[in-house]
Amino acid sequence: MQARITVDRTACTAHGLCAELLPERITLDEWGYPLLDDAPLPAEAARRARRAAADCPMLALRLGR
Repeated sequence: MQARITVDRTACTAHGLCAELLPERITLDEWGYPLLDDAPLPAEAARRARRAAADCPMLALRLGR
């Protein structure tokens, strides 16, 4: 089973770090909030996704299955 990344929209304050760490899956809207590619993460992106979730200043990203 492949991992998926989600965002807690109420916790996110639009720092944009997630898009810098995982640009192939996360882009930012006009206000700086993340727009996620909902496709499962390939294995090579899972490590960077874990880092993006851990480095999020508001801990708004989640990595799940």
